[in-house]
Amino acid sequence: MDVMRHLIPAAMWAAFLMAGSPSPGQTSAARIPRLADGKPNLTGLWQAMGTADWDLEDHSSAAGAFYQLGAIGAIPPGQGIVEGGEIPYLPAALAKKKENEANRWKQDPELKCYMPGVPRAAYLPYPFQIIQSQKDILFAYEYATTNRLINMGKPQEAATDTWMGTSNGHWDKDTLVVDVTGFNGNAWFDRAGDFASDMLHVVERYTLLDANTINYEATIEDPATFTKPWKISLLLYRHREKNARLLEFKCVEYTEQLLYGDLVRKPSN
Repeated sequence: MDVMRHLIPAAMWAAFLMAGSPSPGQTSAARIPRLADGKPNLTGLWQAMGTADWDLEDHSSAAGAFYQLGAIGAIPPGQGIVEGGEIPYLPAALAKKKENEANRWKQDPELKCYMPGVPRAAYLPYPFQIIQSQKDILFAYEYATTNRLINMGKPQEAATDTWMGTSNGHWDKDTLVVDVTGFNGNAWFDRAGDFASDMLHVVERYTLLDANTINYEATIEDPATFTKPWKISLLLYRHREKNARLLEFKCVEYTEQLLYGDLVRKPSN
């Protein structure tokens, strides 16, 4: 009986503490920065960590294209970010993906400094900046000085097909949802040759987990390339270094030989 008299008050005290403590979701929501209108404030310099730009799926380490670069030019191993583990290609599209992979050291649009497309822009190994106003939201990427405007007003149809598509956004509670269409079908998802056609439709979701971490998700749909929609998810981290800012990486000048080297007139003997 003495033991029970001690246990019952202890149990009641534990229940009281649990009832008075906020849930993890409540704590997280209270910690995220917000604008005057109460919307989460995503403004900041962000970057993904990991190897998704090498390959969205699980992959082992491998040698690079040039043995002279040794370990510096090697492909690092990485865990995939595709939910379910595998991209659901149609048979003909899978053959094209393998062809892309075999020729990636010459054909990857990233090598040529073309704009990365969506969702690849989110997990390139370079930072990007989100500038959020009470109206629209601007995404500025260090790679190739790419940028895109997220229209937060009445949805607009794509006027023409482009590398980055046309982005229409809205808020789903505390999550920024961006619906992207109007792609030109030339971008790749990664250096492994994963790709989509100009029928690509991407729905992104940006959710602040705390002041310095965004949970990023993208649902990808393209009936000309995939058997069904599929999804990727990863984390984006805020740069917190002193004087952290977006720098310019105008890479076009570094690709001239790759793009136009075969057009240079050779000296005659």
